[in-house]
Amino acid sequence: MRPSGTIRSGESRPARFTGLVLSGHKEDAVEVPFDPASRWNVTSAPIRVGRRGYRVTACINGCRFDSHVVARSGRFWLLLPAQVERDAGFGAGDTVSVVLSPAA
Repeated sequence: MRPSGTIRSGESRPARFTGLVLSGHKEDAVEVPFDPASRWNVTSAPIRVGRRGYRVTACINGCRFDSHVVARSGRFWLLLPAQVERDAGFGAGDTVSVVLSPAA
C-alpha cells in the first residue's frame, strides 16, 4: 500500500487550466476542473481537524507555492494563501492561469 498523497511514476503530469479567483469564508480559491484522485491516482490526507485535501504544488503568475485541493459542494478547489495572492499580484475576481501538480 502506498502512503497517503503519493503518486506512481508517470501519473504526475501537471494540469494547466484557467480559473476565476473566488473569495471564500476562510481563504480565496480557484475551482479545479477535475478530481485529483482520478487524474493522478492520489489519496486525500488530513490538512487540519475536520478537513482533508490533496497536497499539490501550483504556479500562478510565475509564483510557485504549495497548497491543497479540497472538495466543497461537490467540486474541487485550490486554496490560495493570501501571501501568494499579494506576491503574484492577483486577488478575488481575477482570472488566472494555473499549473497544478501533485506534491512530491
